[in-house]
Amino acid sequence: MYRIFITTASYLLIFMSCVAQVDRIPESYSNISLDKEGRLYFSKDGKRYYSDSPQPKYSIPQLLGRPDGTTDGITLDFDGLEGSITYGMIPYDQAPHPLPVFRFSKKLVEGKVEINIKENFKYPYDFVGWSEKGKFTIGYRLIDEDGQILFDGEVSAAGTGPFEIVPTLYEGPFVNCVTPNQVIISFETSEPIIASVEVDNKEYADTEAVMHHEIVINGLNPDTKYDYSVVYGDFSQSFHFVTAPEKGSRKPFVFAYTSDSRHATGGGERKIYGANGYIVKKVGALAYREGAAFIQFSGDMINGYLTTGEEQLLQYTNWKKSLEPFWHYMPVYVSQGNHEALGHIFRDEDGRSVAFVDKFPFSTHSAEAVMRQAFVNPVNGPGSEDGNKYDSNPDQIDFPTYQENVFYYIYGNVAVVVLNSDYWYAPSLKGNPSTSGGLHGYIMDNQLEWLKETIQILEDDSDIDHVFVTQHTPAFPNGGHSRDDMWYSGNNDPRPYIAGKPVEKGIIERRDEYLDILVNQSTKVVAILTGDEHNYNWMKLTNEVPIYPENYPYKELNFRRAIYQINNGASGAPYYAQERLPWSAFTRSFSVENALCLIYVDGKSITMKVVNPDTLNEIDNVILKE
Repeated sequence: MYRIFITTASYLLIFMSCVAQVDRIPESYSNISLDKEGRLYFSKDGKRYYSDSPQPKYSIPQLLGRPDGTTDGITLDFDGLEGSITYGMIPYDQAPHPLPVFRFSKKLVEGKVEINIKENFKYPYDFVGWSEKGKFTIGYRLIDEDGQILFDGEVSAAGTGPFEIVPTLYEGPFVNCVTPNQVIISFETSEPIIASVEVDNKEYADTEAVMHHEIVINGLNPDTKYDYSVVYGDFSQSFHFVTAPEKGSRKPFVFAYTSDSRHATGGGERKIYGANGYIVKKVGALAYREGAAFIQFSGDMINGYLTTGEEQLLQYTNWKKSLEPFWHYMPVYVSQGNHEALGHIFRDEDGRSVAFVDKFPFSTHSAEAVMRQAFVNPVNGPGSEDGNKYDSNPDQIDFPTYQENVFYYIYGNVAVVVLNSDYWYAPSLKGNPSTSGGLHGYIMDNQLEWLKETIQILEDDSDIDHVFVTQHTPAFPNGGHSRDDMWYSGNNDPRPYIAGKPVEKGIIERRDEYLDILVNQSTKVVAILTGDEHNYNWMKLTNEVPIYPENYPYKELNFRRAIYQINNGASGAPYYAQERLPWSAFTRSFSVENALCLIYVDGKSITMKVVNPDTLNEIDNVILKE
């Protein structure tokens, strides 16, 4: 059900070449070809539009700075980057949420900087005791010449002068996929090493030297707090996690829900490259303070819409590091949104984008593949859309994976089903379907069938009382996305195209099939948790709510019971105000404040408190189930 392997190679190595070696165009696409020189192009109306040969603007290896030790300190080299650096020691053994205590700033000179450890951190500024221990980790913040924060990095070193650079844990550790008997600890190191995790006097180690570490801790007891230490070389970091209760436990707990944290205006940490780190950190702090068992974050974590995996991974790292102080202790589950798009962009002679499709080869370069490299989610979803009724060649891979972007997990008496409504996403499809590709907001056939089967499994499981289903896009948009999501201004025509042909069901028909599973084929689905629109609101969906355009020609859905749609896309992305739509009279508590939904489960009852993580004022309080 969950990942039970240790990754055997650094995910960064996948992207050592900026341009994917394309040997075959997936048959799911149309009008995309290779010329005699192997260049990728899209053809339309007799014209060829060539794909970018992208170079990443920034990458993690560049911003790790190739550190080197000197007699008096360390040097960093950021490949000619112009800007400045702020730095300070990290007190790993002195604080539950260790962060750099920034003390000094310096300008970069031709992308380089020298940090004098002996002078900057001599007595009485040696609060970490490096002069006695002979080792330390320094944290730095890299800022470009325009003042934008690009990256928060770390460097570990040994000695008291001269200094030696040693392997650094620069991202994590993160607690992932918590079950009653197992947890996965993941982290990134600056070079390949064999690291280990110590739990309950047992050591769990990598089997070979790697940079991306996923270490499975098993044989644990349910509902138990465990201290753990990540050991890497002569360094270690210690935190704790709590295992999930036994499936079916009715013990009260709370979990947190939100989405949409791509970077915003306002500068500073609100615009760390790719993410609104300011609000994301506040979300983590509030969820931790409230004792959340986990955070569900459903898409648009980053700015995205990129063309290289290197840059995508950097934005993901910036997002993860914003939550890192709290992710040391509790799991965060993520899903894919439209801003996680990564693709081939085809441009005209003036550089304007003509088409944008999910990048291939799908197994290594797609948005789905890169997201799988960046995060650790459960592995229990469908395989892909390969083998659907539109697939012309079921014996080969023509679609990206669903693994770790569609899944479900269980905590006590609650199941959370995570969907991908931006699968195989082609951002240009709405206006230019001739490339083929996935449509924003659409749940494709194999995923829908998996959803149906999964809901039935949970329906038959007497240990599960409540089910929450989450995907990035609302079934009923209320502010900001009325022209797409699962509505498209009331137009059923938009739909995915496969190998040049439209699929059978339009977006509103597919919305209704999806809702029929959740409403009429289940008694346990409490709510749909959505985002995409940068606001908070909720609706109670019943037959009284008007959900169709005028003169809708297809069969209309009958709601046999009520469920909620709870939209919370208010984690720092620029806000969207409310629009007038057929169901607007039934929309409640609309707010553009930053918001975190805290969902309290107590046996058969569920309440929701919504709090602004920046100001801590209460926005809403709703009884979802008595």
